Amino acid sequence: MSPSIRHNLIATALPDFRNLGVWLRVLLGVNLLGLLWVVARNGDWHLLPGEFVDIALWLEPPLFVLLPLLHLLSTRLAELPPRLGKLTVMCLALLVAGAQHLAFSFSFLIAETSLARALFWAALTTGVMLVYFALRSALYSPALAEARLLALTARIRPHFLYNSLNAVLGVMRRDPRRAETALEELSDLFRVLMKENRELVQLSDEIGLARQYLELEKLRLGERLRIDWQIDACPPDTLMPPLMLQPLLENAVYYGIEPSEMPATITVSVGTQGKRVRIAIANPTPAGTGAIHVGTQGRGNQMALANIRERLMLFYDLEADLSVLERDGSYTVTVDLPLRRRDQA
Repeated sequence: MSPSIRHNLIATALPDFRNLGVWLRVLLGVNLLGLLWVVARNGDWHLLPGEFVDIALWLEPPLFVLLPLLHLLSTRLAELPPRLGKLTVMCLALLVAGAQHLAFSFSFLIAETSLARALFWAALTTGVMLVYFALRSALYSPALAEARLLALTARIRPHFLYNSLNAVLGVMRRDPRRAETALEELSDLFRVLMKENRELVQLSDEIGLARQYLELEKLRLGERLRIDWQIDACPPDTLMPPLMLQPLLENAVYYGIEPSEMPATITVSVGTQGKRVRIAIANPTPAGTGAIHVGTQGRGNQMALANIRERLMLFYDLEADLSVLERDGSYTVTVDLPLRRRDQA
């Protein structure tokens, strides 16, 4: 199945049980249902904490068994028809709940609830969570999510194209051959930008696009712009959202290189940590511009970062993260992504 935003949000009626955001929502949702049940039947508010702890003893153990099991089976579940997938999840939940009830019956935690009642509550809770995820998928429908993604991407295009065209115009008279080459590079970039960009792309493609962009920026900035590529350890076939590196590099050029009259270096490092990919882009904060992220320029920078955070959320839910660190004259943006390849998407 194509690793697009459509796949991530609604290609299946089931949530992606590999996603930590799904785990968090399940844990919070099930415990909230337990709390509501305790509040509904409780006549003495002083007993509420103790009763909630008691019911938590029944809620947590099966969850910590069921969620890893669904994680392991997530790929298979996604391949099933929606109704069969939901039925499979329901059966697994009942199996785990029944096994827990029998285990507790033979331990010091003697169950006051019958097996039939335990299975009923397990089925009800599972059904409520499946309905919740179905409604959430409907809310983030493909049309809505893709429209938002295209709108977010469109915010990047004017800045990028405006700067690139200015760079070409700047060298057209003094070096026509270089300008011709730059126009060919710009044509290649146009081709990428004119795509709908709904699909995840390989990291190697993003790096290639970033190199083309930086070559065009060097037309304007010359030796003032230096790039330190630390990408020997990067996995080139990992998947990531399109047009992710270019706007971060554009920010680094705009805030770190243009204000400086001296040559300055942007550092791009890509590596892996377990099953995660970490991308860090660092630019200097020139002397006297410690507040460059405040005011009009700062608002533009924060909009770009908010743009990328929203795109990461659309593609990865809570599994991806973007963080910013400003220290010792350096401004670093770090993007942390799950390591996924086409055969794993």
